[in-house]
Amino acid sequence: MSRLDFMINRLTAQRMLLEEAARLIGDRPGCVFELGLGSGRTFDHLRELLPDREIFAFDRAIGAHPKCIPDGDHMILGEIRETLGYCAPRIPGKPAFIHIDLGSGDPTQDLITRAWLSPHIAEWSEPGTIILADRPLEGSFENLPRPDGCPKSGHALLRAA
Repeated sequence: MSRLDFMINRLTAQRMLLEEAARLIGDRPGCVFELGLGSGRTFDHLRELLPDREIFAFDRAIGAHPKCIPDGDHMILGEIRETLGYCAPRIPGKPAFIHIDLGSGDPTQDLITRAWLSPHIAEWSEPGTIILADRPLEGSFENLPRPDGCPKSGHALLRAA
């Protein structure tokens, strides 16, 4: 598969899985975490999918398009490994949905990230929290089925047990 086809499949899968996650959280209360703001494309899409939800974006620096940057109350800057442990005073309860897009493309770095990230996700989750992760997580998470027609990708749709 060409790199172009790989990217098209990855983005198509990500969009379909974000839409499925939005459907799954339905009327469940809670905010949304966007771990890895990056260019802001996913954050922008989440604003459209979930217009009535507070979305908290986390990243070490802002590199997003100016129209895709959350306001100062909803942008949490710094090393995500650290900010997830100290941001509770800013967050109104546990999130209903956590989107993780932190893949580096380096298998060793991704294993390191998995090791520190999994306990943070478990701490912020409660039974029923929906998680869309671009990497496997360790812990009590149930794999959910992908929507029909969703291309293969490294994403996993999970529910906290």
